[in-house]
Amino acid sequence: MASQARVINTSSVAHKLFGRLDINDLDPAKKYSANRAYGSAKLANIPFTKELHRRFNSHDLTTAAFHRGGVATDFSAGSASYMRFLYESGMRSYMLTAARGALTLIWRPIGQPGLDWQSGDYDATRKPDRASRRANDAALAAQLWDRSEELVGKWLQ
Repeated sequence: MASQARVINTSSVAHKLFGRLDINDLDPAKKYSANRAYGSAKLANIPFTKELHRRFNSHDLTTAAFHRGGVATDFSAGSASYMRFLYESGMRSYMLTAARGALTLIWRPIGQPGLDWQSGDYDATRKPDRASRRANDAALAAQLWDRSEELVGKWLQ
């Protein structure tokens, strides 16, 4: 593995609001909700990040998961969800510009792990933040890793 390699995963505070993760049903078709699908995907990024850190940090791989903040984009265009209301309402004026949102994204690749941010951690808008209890569940992280290996392995054989 290359020295000082980094894996940076974009998560979201939505993992706390909408995230539900069922290892046995990672693609739920019943009772589909765009918010829940988004929140669940962002939830999965955090335990994946933590498990990647646990397995490979000793090999000079650093990992991070982060919420960049609300960014005024057309993120929810065409959606009938609650998120569309937020993005199209007066709340938009309180959101980051696309340029500022990009700065929170590139901060990790150009920053120093251990100094600017901690490997394996979750942060929000460049500050340490507490992820949900489910996101910090080590057993869930291991199960998600195993399930991912199983699903990806089918395509790699």
